[in-house]
Amino acid sequence: MKLVKTLSLVLLMALGGCASTSEKTASANQWFYPPMAIPLQPSVQQEVQIARITQLLKRDDLSKDVRSKMLNERGNYYDSVGLRDLARLDYNQSLSLNPAQPDIFNVLGVFLTQVGEYDAAYDAFDSTLELDPSNSYASRNRAVALYYGDRLELAQEEMANHYQEDPSDPFRALWLYIIESEMDYDSARDALLSRYQEKDDQWGWVLVALTLGEINEEQALKAVVSNTRDNTLLAQRLTEVYFYLAKRYQQEGDYVNAISLYKLTLSLNVYEYVEHRYSFLELARVYDTVQAEQNQADIAANY
Repeated sequence: MKLVKTLSLVLLMALGGCASTSEKTASANQWFYPPMAIPLQPSVQQEVQIARITQLLKRDDLSKDVRSKMLNERGNYYDSVGLRDLARLDYNQSLSLNPAQPDIFNVLGVFLTQVGEYDAAYDAFDSTLELDPSNSYASRNRAVALYYGDRLELAQEEMANHYQEDPSDPFRALWLYIIESEMDYDSARDALLSRYQEKDDQWGWVLVALTLGEINEEQALKAVVSNTRDNTLLAQRLTEVYFYLAKRYQQEGDYVNAISLYKLTLSLNVYEYVEHRYSFLELARVYDTVQAEQNQADIAANY
C-alpha cells in the first residue's frame, strides 16, 4: 500500500536513524507504524479545575448568574477531556439559568451534528446567530451541519458566504471545496486550485496542497514531524493531516485507507478539534457506503 510505505519512510526520516542490513532486505510489504504523537491526556490542571468547580457548585448561596457561568466553565473542561455527555449536561443547565449565551448554543450545535441530530443542530446555530450575528464560528458550523445533513445547496451557500468574509483562511477554502466537490468535483477542484495560488504561510495551506495533490503524503508528514517538537502541537497537526488525507482517500473510493486514517485522527485525543469531532461521522458514512455497495453486489450476484 502506498500510504503504508509513505508513512513508514516519513517515520524513519523523522527518527533520524538508518535502516539496518536486515531492514534493507526486509519485504517491501512489511508494516511500519505511521508518525504519531503521544495521545493527549487530561492535565492535572484540568482535573483539579473540574473537582474545584464541582465542589463549589454544591454551595446554596450562588446566584443564578454565577452558577450559570460555573456550569459553562465546567462544561468547557469536560469537553476538553472528551467527556461530551457531561459537558452537554452542564451546558444545558447553564442555558436554563441564562439563555443568552451564544457560544454555548454553538458548541451544542456541534455536539448535535456529531450525533446526527441535524434539525436540532440547525436550531442551535440559529440561536447563536440570533444572539450574536457576527459569530463566524456558528456560520461555519451550520454550513458543516448542512453538509452532513445532505443539504448541499444550502451548505454551499452558507460556506461560500463564510469564505468571502476571509478568503485568506485556508480552512474556509478547504471546507468550501469539501462541500462543492460533492456537487461538481472538477469545478470545485479548479476553484480550490485558484485559491491555493494566492496562499500565504499559514499552516492550513499545507492541508490544501495535500488535498489537491500538490504535495504528497510524504512531504506533508515530513513537514509536520520534522518541524514540530512540542507534543501537543504535533498531535494537533497530525490530527488535521490524517483527517483531510482520509477525506481525500474517501473521495477516491479507497475506503481501507480512509478508515485507517480516521481512526488515527481519533487516536490522538485532540477532542476540541473539529477534525476529531467529525471523524466519527465520517467513519459512519464510509461504513454506510461500503454496506450499500456490498448490498448492491449481493443483489447483482443473485441475478
